[in-house]
Amino acid sequence: MSIRILGIESSCDETAAAVVAGGREILSSVVASQIDIHRKYGGVVPELASREHLRRIVPVVREAMEQAGMKLEELDAIGVTHGPGLVGALLVGITYGKTLAMALGKPLVGVNHLEGHVHAVFLEAARAGRNVELPAVCLIVSGGHTVLYEVNAEGGGGKDEPGLFRYGRIGQTRDDAAGEAYDKVAKLLGLGYPGGPILDRLAAVEIPGNVKGPRFTVARMKGNSLDFSFSGLKTAVLYYVREHGEFIPEIAAREEAIAQGRRKFEEILPLCSPATLALVRAFQESVVSELAGRAFAAAEQRQAASVLVSGGVAANSRLRAEFESRGAAAGLPVYFPSRALSTDNAAMIAAAAYPRFRAGLHADLRLNAVPGLKLA
Repeated sequence: MSIRILGIESSCDETAAAVVAGGREILSSVVASQIDIHRKYGGVVPELASREHLRRIVPVVREAMEQAGMKLEELDAIGVTHGPGLVGALLVGITYGKTLAMALGKPLVGVNHLEGHVHAVFLEAARAGRNVELPAVCLIVSGGHTVLYEVNAEGGGGKDEPGLFRYGRIGQTRDDAAGEAYDKVAKLLGLGYPGGPILDRLAAVEIPGNVKGPRFTVARMKGNSLDFSFSGLKTAVLYYVREHGEFIPEIAAREEAIAQGRRKFEEILPLCSPATLALVRAFQESVVSELAGRAFAAAEQRQAASVLVSGGVAANSRLRAEFESRGAAAGLPVYFPSRALSTDNAAMIAAAAYPRFRAGLHADLRLNAVPGLKLA
């Protein structure tokens, strides 16, 4: 019988639990989102996030076990995120995971949240019956992270069993993460929180007339050319809006609509002028160009056999299309998780815990939250 691991994820604003068998078969996956709680503040409030995790952790784990058709005693191990993330949020999942492990007499495995995002790609590939070629360049891109890694096989595992990976960090953001830039630009434009989904949909709308948006340039990086920067792009959008006063009334109209609870795409779209649609598209094209350009430059530099993309921003439709197009042109396979596995979830944590469990890399009750935990 395959090893079955309960994964627990609470690094930010999703309380999640999942059971994964053999490191690749998802038996259950439950995610309780806190978006509605944090939306009014335009971002995650750490103290509120911690309180919600405390309220939801028990029912979320219970539901994951019910979906898997299992009892807690039938688990082989428990994997829990111990960083990076919000310290209070992490401690909720860690404390609960340690308590379960001690009460059940089961091994505990600490998991790096970023490694979980890497394993999300392999989970999806396994579901599709595909083998991911290594070495790979992996872009993890989300609201809190924008980083490039080289991923190699460390040892163990095999065709049907994942082994350990070895990571090398080859590029990272020097300021804002890409997802953070999406949220800040959406807030600036009166489009609400979270910003990624609404900006992605607006950027795809056909723009009436012959309206042209601004041209934003990709940041040129001194030192490591594979690093990212999105702060300047965010500022450029701010200055553009300030220089064009016609944006102000419609921003106010959208803010009023959202304050009244009218936040559906179909309700917001009529409040967006062609100029706003063009601005949103220009912003997104610049972000996608920077992400894809550096990822494929890294792949060429490292002679990678494939490109992996994971994290919340990996759900962006324009990003996926651009990576697939560039991958086809370069003759490189590109792998994404499903959109459900792109955002924070516990299936990826259980999957990442599996090879560590098999290698005997177990944690004890001294496991603690490491908010700035590095992968490499």
